[in-house]
Amino acid sequence: MAKKIIVPCKVKMPEQPAGERVHNYQEVPYGYTPEEAMEEARRCLQCARPTCMDGCPVNVNIPGFLALVADGDFQGAVDMIKLTNALPAITGRVCPQEVQCEGVCVLNKKFEPVGIGRLERFVADWEAGQGKIAIPQAPPQTGRKVAVVGSGPAGLTAAADLARMGHEVDVFEALHEPGGVLVYGIPEFRLPKAIVKREVDYVKSLGADVHLDFIVGSVATLDELLEKYDAILLGTGAGLPWFMGLPGENLGGVYSSNEYLTRVNLMKAYRPEYDTPVSRGNRVLTIGGGNTAMDAARTALRLGSKESIIVYRRSRAELPARAEEVHHAEEEGVQFNLLTTPVAFHGKDGRVTALECIKNELGEPDASGRRKPVPIEGSNFFIEADVMVIAIGQSPSPLIANTTPELKTMKNGTVAADTATMKTSKKGVFAAGDIITGGATVILAMGQAKIAASAIDEYLKTGVW
Repeated sequence: MAKKIIVPCKVKMPEQPAGERVHNYQEVPYGYTPEEAMEEARRCLQCARPTCMDGCPVNVNIPGFLALVADGDFQGAVDMIKLTNALPAITGRVCPQEVQCEGVCVLNKKFEPVGIGRLERFVADWEAGQGKIAIPQAPPQTGRKVAVVGSGPAGLTAAADLARMGHEVDVFEALHEPGGVLVYGIPEFRLPKAIVKREVDYVKSLGADVHLDFIVGSVATLDELLEKYDAILLGTGAGLPWFMGLPGENLGGVYSSNEYLTRVNLMKAYRPEYDTPVSRGNRVLTIGGGNTAMDAARTALRLGSKESIIVYRRSRAELPARAEEVHHAEEEGVQFNLLTTPVAFHGKDGRVTALECIKNELGEPDASGRRKPVPIEGSNFFIEADVMVIAIGQSPSPLIANTTPELKTMKNGTVAADTATMKTSKKGVFAAGDIITGGATVILAMGQAKIAASAIDEYLKTGVW
């Protein structure tokens, strides 16, 4: 057999020029053509031991679907992905592949890894472009009913798996649109909402019913749901923003990233036909260094700010955001003020006008494994701005826990769950995603949801808790 010639670099994916995209909300990458997808898929070495699968929280058969793409069998590829991942058009766009499947790709030792995420996105979009999404044959019904609370990545994944197991599934969503963080948190230019709707519709087609404007803990408690359902999956995410507790934090023009992005993404503040107020600002500061901070900073430019600046307490090497998001932000003109910690917000007539900061140097690693920022005494300085967005993290809403005394929670407000089964302290109630981890990734939430769905199925079959 002839030795496979290794192509060192990924097939480049075309995208909007930075100077154009900063003035619109259209998706940045254009995606692969069929020819480009096949060329990229052929870079896969089809390893005897596919390490890429070790890095996938939802256990997609990566070499299998790549081989099908390489042969031009795009329908076969998307069908294979959907055996374990009901949301490939989403995960192909927002997964941190560089630290998961692609991060452990054998090619990554010397070259660029196979563009697994790009190919996952391609086959999902290709199928939609054919005008018909393949729906698996409905299984025999078990007669068991499961309530899924939350329609974000965890809820949708669990609902899809449970429906395919033959259980009756009702999804309860507090907001007026399904999708959770996928619709309120991630901007249109990174994840078009039409694609989220498409994936939600697919989950519905499997048999899950979605109920909107239904706040569990208010409209109905968990105890009341358990009178009608045999099990419950909590997938409500982490929608409670963290603040810094600094002087002046309540000044006008200071937003949490949750509020800022929800106004723009879910409530369409960027579109003139929607009367959703949002402060646009000439100079916008975003405090934080994760993906949410990048989303807010890039959104500010699209809303018309002249300057958008990231304020982050560590160095560039410690930025938790995806490398691709940082790269796109820099291309678009986002500035980075690194090794900088805010100490106070200053304002005039009730509106924020400046952020007082102190410079840092990096010390020894902390509990996160990253070097700890150490303030430099006497290095205080001011950055003038008229809008500031705090994007330093979030916790789960306490509503469900406060109305369910038997539900054990941790000090940070997350729900305690056995990570092997996702069982909580309350019989019949499971949890997955950000509600147990705090703000994390879409794919981690989906992986936990799959574990929970399997455990729920076992519980419904055996009755053993």
